[in-house]
Amino acid sequence: VYTLPNQDFFIIMAKKLGLLVAIACLIGAFFIFDLGQYLSLEYIKAEQASLLAQVEANPLYAGAMFFIIYIAVTALSLPGAAIMTLVAGALFGLGWGLLLVSFASTIGATLAMLVSRFVLRDQVASRFRDRMEKIDRGIEKDGAFYLFTLRLVPAFPFFVINLVMGLTKIPVLTYFFVSQLGMLAGTAVYVNAGTQLGQIESLSGVLSPELLASFVLLGIFPLIAKKVVDVVKTNKILSKYPKPKHFDQDVVVIGAGSGGLVAALIVATVKGKVTLIEKHKMGGDCLNTGCVPSKSLIRSAKLVHDMQRGEALGMSNQKLEFDFSNVMERVQRIVKTIEPHDSIERYESLGVSCETGVGKIVSPYEVEVNGKIITTKTIIIAAGAGPLVPPIKGIDQVEYLTSDNLWDMREQPKNLVVLGGGPIGTELSQAFNRLGTKVTQVEALDRILSKEDPEISKMMLDRLESEGVNIQTDTMATAVEVEGDNKYLIVDSKGKQGRIPFDHLLVAIGRKANVTGYGLEELGVEISDRGTVVVDEYLRTNYPNIFAIGDVAGPYQFTHTASHMAWYAAVNALFGGFKKFAVDYSVIPWTTFTSPEVARVGLSETEAKEKGIDFEVTTYDVSGLDRALAEEEAFGVVKVITPKGKDKILGAVIVADHAGDLLAEYVLAMKHGLGLGKILGTIHAYPTMAEMNKFAASEWRKAHKPDWALDIAEKFFTWRRGG
Repeated sequence: VYTLPNQDFFIIMAKKLGLLVAIACLIGAFFIFDLGQYLSLEYIKAEQASLLAQVEANPLYAGAMFFIIYIAVTALSLPGAAIMTLVAGALFGLGWGLLLVSFASTIGATLAMLVSRFVLRDQVASRFRDRMEKIDRGIEKDGAFYLFTLRLVPAFPFFVINLVMGLTKIPVLTYFFVSQLGMLAGTAVYVNAGTQLGQIESLSGVLSPELLASFVLLGIFPLIAKKVVDVVKTNKILSKYPKPKHFDQDVVVIGAGSGGLVAALIVATVKGKVTLIEKHKMGGDCLNTGCVPSKSLIRSAKLVHDMQRGEALGMSNQKLEFDFSNVMERVQRIVKTIEPHDSIERYESLGVSCETGVGKIVSPYEVEVNGKIITTKTIIIAAGAGPLVPPIKGIDQVEYLTSDNLWDMREQPKNLVVLGGGPIGTELSQAFNRLGTKVTQVEALDRILSKEDPEISKMMLDRLESEGVNIQTDTMATAVEVEGDNKYLIVDSKGKQGRIPFDHLLVAIGRKANVTGYGLEELGVEISDRGTVVVDEYLRTNYPNIFAIGDVAGPYQFTHTASHMAWYAAVNALFGGFKKFAVDYSVIPWTTFTSPEVARVGLSETEAKEKGIDFEVTTYDVSGLDRALAEEEAFGVVKVITPKGKDKILGAVIVADHAGDLLAEYVLAMKHGLGLGKILGTIHAYPTMAEMNKFAASEWRKAHKPDWALDIAEKFFTWRRGG
C-alpha cells in the first residue's frame, strides 16, 4: 500500500521549512555581523556606565528591550544568556533583574521547545514509534519531576533540554511553570553576581566549583526525595500489617501454570527460597485443558482430513476408520507424557517447595495453605484464567462444554454449536468438523479471527466453509431452549431471529481472569475494568511486594507471555530494591493453530492505520512456493508491514502450514532490529517452507529497486557490447 501525501502534508512541510530558514537566517546574522561581541563580559563592563544611564533615563523602554532580546537569545539557543543574566543584575538590581530574566528565560525556553516539537516531533515519533510511546508514558507520569531536576543544575545545557523535551508530549504549561521554578535558583545566583559586575573577571568566577557542586547536589536531591517518598508510600501501605521478624520464604507463587512454574524455577535457580502453590494440577490450563490437549486433537483431525484428500497425493481407495473415544484417549496420553516436565517431583528436585491446595493471601507477608501460614518477603500471583460463560438465558438448562470439561468427552458430538469466532473457537470448529461432527460456529462480530486483518479473516472463513463448517457471523446468541430431547440456540442475526439445533454446545468466547477465592478481595488488591489484576510496568500490584503475571494480569493471555512476564516478576521480587526491570511487550508473537495456521507478530495493517503510521505492505503468495506445492499445502500468504521506503519490520503475519514455526524468523528480526534486507541475504535451504520468508523479502526489494541505477547499468552494458 503506497499512500501519496495530501495537500495538508505539503502545507505543513512548507511551514516547517520556512521556520527553519527563518531561524537559520537569524542565527546566521548573529554570527555574520558578529553580534556576539555585544554579549561579552569585556564589552558589558566597558559600557556599564553608559547602559546604566540609558536605564535611568527610560527604565520601562530599557526593561522591555532587554526582555525581548533575552527571549530571542534563549529561543534561538544563542551564546550570551549567561552574560545577559549578569547584565540584568548590574542594570536592574536583584529584584527587577530576577523578575525580567526569570520570565524571559522561561518564555524563550518554551519557544525553543515548541519549535523543536513542531519541526521534529512527528518525524522522530514516526521513526521510533515504540520507543517514543514508552517515553511519552514516562513523561506523562514523571515528566514534570525529571524536568525540575534537570533545571536545577545550571551545568546541564538548557538548550539540550529544550530540544529533547520538544520531542515529548509534555504539556506546554507544565513545561513553562516547571522550567520557571527549576531555573529560579541558578538565575538568582547569576543576577545577584551581576550586581557586583565590576568585581567579576570571568564567568567561572560566578559559579565556583563548590557552588556548582551544590547545584548538582540540589539537582540530585529530588531523585533522592522521590526514592524516599516511594519508601514512605510503601511503608504506609504495608504499615497496617505486622512485618515478621523472620521470613520462611523469599517468594511464594500462587498458581503452577506456565507463569508460576517459570517464576518459581527462576527463584530456585538463583538460590532463593520459594514455595509454589497449586490448587488443582501442576502445569495449569496449558498442559491440562488448553494448548497441549487442543493441539493433540488438532493433529488427529488433520490426519483424518489428509486421508480424505488422499487422491490429491496419488492415493486410491483410501479409507480411514477411527473411534472418537480412542482419539480422546490419545489426547490424555499426550498430556500424561508431558506431565512429568511440570510435576511436583521435578520441581522439588530443582529446589522448589510445592504445595497442593488452595493458597490464600492473608497479608502482604503471609499466605495460608493446608492449614499453615507461610511468611514471605514477596508474593507472585499466577492464578491464570478460566472460560468465560456469557449470561445467555437458559444456558444452564444444558451441560454446555468449555475448554475445561471438553476433554472428558468420549462420545462424539453429532451436531455441535461452537459459540465464539476467536482462535479457540475457530481451532475447535475445524478440528471437530474434520472428525465428522456437523459444526455450526456462531460469532457476534462481522468476521471470525477479528484481531487479524479483514482479508486474513476472510481467507480462513473461506477455508473452513469449504471444509463444511457452517459459520454464522453478525449473529448474537440470545437464549437456549430445550424442547424434550431437542436443544436449540436462539440467535439474532441483524434483527432476524433463528434457531440452531444442537446436541452439544461449546462455549469458546474467551477467558476471564481468576481474581476471587484467594484473598485479593479482602486485601484490596486493585482489579481493572477488564477484570484483571492491575499491575505497573514492573508487574507490581498496588501492594509493592505482591506481583501478578500471566492471564490473571494480561494484557496478553498466551502461555509464552506468562513465561516472559515470570522472569520480570521473579527478578523484581528478588532484586527490586536494587534494580527494577520494566516488562517488555514490544515483540509478542501468537499463533492460531487452524489449518493453515495463522501466525502474527507486531502490527497488523489495521493497527498500523489506526496509529497513523506511514507504512507499506509487502505480500508473498504461498501458492507459488515449491515445497508448499510438493506438500499439497499451496495455500496462504506472507504479509509484512514496513515503514514507507524502509525495510524495518513493524509486523508480519503468515498464513500457511507450520506458520507458527516459520514466524520465528520475523520475531528474531524484530527483536534485534534486523530488516528484510538481512532476511533476503540469509541462505534458506531448498526446498523448504521457510523460503517463503526470503521470497517475501525479495518482493520488498523488487518494489524498491533503484530504477535510475538499472538504467545506467543498461546503458553501460549496451556501450560495452559496442551497441
